[in-house]
Amino acid sequence: MSRVAKKPIALPKGVECNISAEHVSVKGPKGTLKLTRVHGVNVAVENGHVQFTAAAEHMPMAGTSRALLANMVTGVSKGYERKLELVGVGYRAAMQGKELNLSLGYSHPVLFKVPEGITITTPTQTEILVNGADKQLVGEVAAKIRGYRPPEPYKGKGVKYSDETIIRKEAKKT
Repeated sequence: MSRVAKKPIALPKGVECNISAEHVSVKGPKGTLKLTRVHGVNVAVENGHVQFTAAAEHMPMAGTSRALLANMVTGVSKGYERKLELVGVGYRAAMQGKELNLSLGYSHPVLFKVPEGITITTPTQTEILVNGADKQLVGEVAAKIRGYRPPEPYKGKGVKYSDETIIRKEAKKT
């Protein structure tokens, strides 16, 4: 069996795991998330721990299911956060209701509708914080915002992750 699937997931205080025939749902202080069960992978809750077992032909999916469920447990208890920075003269971000208004050097402002389950805050005009319980959705939203103006290698202007380093190129010499 997968080595990842052998390790049980500890459920923190305030987190419940309900197992049905089709889904595994995790409920906590930050929300509720559902995972579709994979055929052949058995899930059981014992003494505050979630355990996975699988038949021989379904072993690879046991590790994947365990990793997804562990991310869900972390998400509903602590949550996930991605921090973006805007680098460039005149680049600004501001929340307007349920939309993120981005000024990224285009002739028009870029309006990004915030999906359900995600919270976006702008502590300063050049910082964007994306928060949520679903790790995949937080990363996807941050990548979409970054995709409007990815950082360019000559001046480093654009939307970048806070922990991202941009490898700068030297300008052409004539």
